[in-house]
Amino acid sequence: MSGDVMTQLKALAVARFGAEAEALGPDDDLFETLGIDSLQALDLLTDLEGAFGVEVPDYELQGVNTLGGLAQVIGQRR
Repeated sequence: MSGDVMTQLKALAVARFGAEAEALGPDDDLFETLGIDSLQALDLLTDLEGAFGVEVPDYELQGVNTLGGLAQVIGQRR
């Protein structure tokens, strides 16, 4: 996983959800750590797609529930 993808993911999580970047790790559950629901996770994905200029189909996100997993999926699309 690219470090800059994780860094950008953290920055977007901080901006959108008020999370603390230092408290976010790659193995953290997206929903528990950020306190978000599935709709908010889609908003985060939309932000990431825009930031990296990629499109991620929903089926690629099935079973992805960690920050590192999301960063990996985004990184593979770059």
